[in-house]
Amino acid sequence: MINKNFGFGTQIRKSPYFDATVRWGATGFSVYNHMYIPRDFGDPEQNFWNLIQTAILCDVAVERQVEITGPDAYKFIQLLTPRDLSKLSIGQCKYVLITNAEGGILNDPVLLRLGENHFWLSLGDSDILLWAQGVAINSGLDVKISEPDVSPLQLQGPKSADIMIKLFGDTINDLKYYWFKELDLDGIPLVVSRTGWSSELGYELFLRDGSKGNDLYEKIMVAGKEFNLKPGHTSSIRRIEGGMLSYHADADVHTNPFELGLDRLVSLQSDVNFIGKKALKKIKADGIKRLQVGLEIKCEKLTGPNTTFWPLMFENKIIGKVTSAIYSPRLKKNIALAMIDINFSKIGTFLNVEIEGKYYVCEVIHKPFFDPKKKITSKKL
Repeated sequence: MINKNFGFGTQIRKSPYFDATVRWGATGFSVYNHMYIPRDFGDPEQNFWNLIQTAILCDVAVERQVEITGPDAYKFIQLLTPRDLSKLSIGQCKYVLITNAEGGILNDPVLLRLGENHFWLSLGDSDILLWAQGVAINSGLDVKISEPDVSPLQLQGPKSADIMIKLFGDTINDLKYYWFKELDLDGIPLVVSRTGWSSELGYELFLRDGSKGNDLYEKIMVAGKEFNLKPGHTSSIRRIEGGMLSYHADADVHTNPFELGLDRLVSLQSDVNFIGKKALKKIKADGIKRLQVGLEIKCEKLTGPNTTFWPLMFENKIIGKVTSAIYSPRLKKNIALAMIDINFSKIGTFLNVEIEGKYYVCEVIHKPFFDPKKKITSKKL
């Protein structure tokens, strides 16, 4: 049964996989990009173990797509992001940032290039469709911007490759990390990429016909049965272990790329023109005042992720905040991402964190907390 404490309404969209996820045990939902996303399939720690030991299937249709086409689509997409796209090939994906005129981050999507002038932005939680349409009006560029009938699923975990081979054959092994193929599965049109929000080996299957959502979900679950595939949801534990950002938590419009250590995504030295370039040049020249760090919180096991920002203090002065925190059963400690005054960002610095009126010691440590070189996600199959 669906949790009766969660109210459903017509103003929030259901994904093409909604009914399938309920059949497979989803009991709780959250809202992301104006859509319902399954957030409860039982014990979140068991969901984490399922992810890292076998595989899970996650409904992430909330990663809504912004489609950009037209004669000037490439010029336009480069205007939106500070990352240099000059070497982006057709069939390739790139993790990008979208910045405003002040250099603040509006979103951190994955960009897919389907054609010379055909792109998708696979979004985090913010209204980039409206932003892009607004920018287009004043850009003088010939582009069309819309939301296509595209709904991604994530198949993630070490057994995901075996399941994909069963579904598509051995040629799926040729798919490289952050590349995609256009495929057909028994009449179901798909774009399949080696990407995912899990820090594990995995794939995203972008369904291009919402009426076939139930069929696709069931086909994958049937194919995955012998590999112990489980229905699941995106794992806060694993994404924090991997240092992956959650927009609105770890970054927002008041955060710039340099505070997150994402300098590599900002092309200030090239002749690439993008929104926010002037502001980001000034921020870089002046130097940042805050920096995202990793923390170990030295207290009893956290019972779940933080639902508010926890103040961080040094000698009773607030110097930052914890943005994402969780207990890692693999690392057997509480780990967190935090945004703090850069003067307190040195590895080994001890701070105090306030959690529900109580104070605990925490220590600045290296992040990502597990697999820092992304050997798991990028390994050759």
